[in-house]
Amino acid sequence: MSIHSLVEAAANGSLPSWSQAGPKRREHMARVSDLLGSWADTLGLPEEDGVRWRAAGYLHDALREETPDTLRRLVPPALATLPPPLLHGPAAAERLRVEGVMDGEFLRAVAWHTAGDPLFGLLGRALYAADFLEPGRTFAQEWRASLRERMPAEIDAVVLEIARARIEHLLDAGRAVLPRTMAFWNALAQGD
Repeated sequence: MSIHSLVEAAANGSLPSWSQAGPKRREHMARVSDLLGSWADTLGLPEEDGVRWRAAGYLHDALREETPDTLRRLVPPALATLPPPLLHGPAAAERLRVEGVMDGEFLRAVAWHTAGDPLFGLLGRALYAADFLEPGRTFAQEWRASLRERMPAEIDAVVLEIARARIEHLLDAGRAVLPRTMAFWNALAQGD
């Protein structure tokens, strides 16, 4: 598989012209990319996969600071009813697809890095974890550091623990859990 030039550029921190990410967001994206790159190296993945993983770290939040109304116009109609905090992933994946990125695993990871997806491959699970575990986040620092230390060797167990915490947070706040997120949980819990 050849790597799209937009993905290759993102692996080096160069975002597409359409991205909407200020300095703080870019710092977060760089930390996620660094984590993913180090995990890809630890796993001994081919260089091409390392590029994809680092790029996912940058591109997952490429539209995070775009307005919900704009994001709704960018996603397929079936996704336009997603809650505003979940729109940026599918919108970024759609923009990448329109630009010619045809890497299905990569696009799925970017699209659903916030909610999870039962069809995630290794990249999707790693991005889901890295976005939550990157060291710039200020909540539950000791717990998150202990999870980072277990990565990537225990990726499935760590992702399961993160998914549990995120679902519990939604439930504690009285918010709905997407069917996709519950299917992700079920796939993880069943070891799929």
